[in-house]
Amino acid sequence: MKRIVVGISGSTSVIYGIRLIQTLKEQTDIEIHLVMSKWAEENIRIETNYLPEDIRAMANRAYLPNEMDASIASGSFQVEGMIILPCSMKTLSAVANGYSNNLITRAADVMIKEKRLLVMSPRETPLSSIHLENMLRLSRLGVCIIPPIPSFYSHPKSIDDLIRHHIMKILDQFKISVYESCRWKGNL
Repeated sequence: MKRIVVGISGSTSVIYGIRLIQTLKEQTDIEIHLVMSKWAEENIRIETNYLPEDIRAMANRAYLPNEMDASIASGSFQVEGMIILPCSMKTLSAVANGYSNNLITRAADVMIKEKRLLVMSPRETPLSSIHLENMLRLSRLGVCIIPPIPSFYSHPKSIDDLIRHHIMKILDQFKISVYESCRWKGNL
């Protein structure tokens, strides 16, 4: 069973994180370890018809953001990697600068130090020079930065189609194939 840590931070677009967890749950060989920030929980209430408890119940294991003694805070806990979706600029900055002030940023710090896959999906616009410099610093450390930028070559018909495409791009990093209809087929 593959273990993947999912962090949902306090940025708008929490539906991306929710759909990611739902997609991972459909895979029979994935164990989901979830941590949500306080503001992620608020955005879940504001932006969706879900409650934070609903999202926690989808994971195999859910942690509180201040649970710094959690298994995912240690490099000895074996995981495939971590996805932070959506990733606030506060979280991105904390990870880029080694500031492990909560379980999301500590787990991300562990991924970097253990040289495990870390995918961050920052949700902000416009991007300042500080944001871009932090993303560059993380990229140089091997972090995969995948902002939720829609593509239209698959002729999406709904917002869910756009979300599925983004999740496909993220899970491709873990060699997990989903949503094949979203892929570029070329000029056939």
